[in-house]
Amino acid sequence: MSGRQGGKAKPLKAPKKKTQELDEEDLAFKAKQKADAQAKKEMAEKAKKGGPLGGSGIKKSGKK
Repeated sequence: MSGRQGGKAKPLKAPKKKTQELDEEDLAFKAKQKADAQAKKEMAEKAKKGGPLGGSGIKKSGKK
């Protein structure tokens, strides 16, 4: 019989993460993602204010 019976078992240790080397392509991709996220955030803030979203909207015809 083990001395740990009935007690809480210790969680297993997770292996250490390896540091990955990023090349220029990966850095450019991450920069693009960051810029896209920033643009999305700005659009969301603009939408909350109730201003125009930058689209042309509904166009009216010239007919009377």
